[in-house]
Amino acid sequence: MWSGRDEKASRALMPRLLVVDDEESICFSMSEYFSLHGYKVDTASEMEEAEKLIEATDYKVVIQDLRLGATRNPDGLDMIKMIRDQNPQTRIIVLTAYGSAEMEDEARRCGADAFLRKPKPLSQVAQVVQGLLESPPKQAARPA
Repeated sequence: MWSGRDEKASRALMPRLLVVDDEESICFSMSEYFSLHGYKVDTASEMEEAEKLIEATDYKVVIQDLRLGATRNPDGLDMIKMIRDQNPQTRIIVLTAYGSAEMEDEARRCGADAFLRKPKPLSQVAQVVQGLLESPPKQAARPA
């Protein structure tokens, strides 16, 4: 029988994951999927909300969109830089419908570990997450 202590220890070992997307259905489906696969998942639909969570929590992986809300600017690039400054060990996956080669190059220069184009099956996103967790973080080649 599990004791409260065992449950706390088990939850402490669960990788922390943050999903940042302005599409509520994406946040919900990813949260459900990754929770069922042993992750502790938080979600944010706005940049400010994501920033507060990132400042307060040590996430192993952040899966984020590049554009949040009605903005035409890729706010996600700023978030990548902020995550790298807060915790260089956090693995960053960009999952976006705005996936040009130039945008991918820029996201990687800012520190993204992976760049995926929507729509992407959750099982494939999970494979990327697992691969990143099993490999050491690389140093981001960020412009000065």
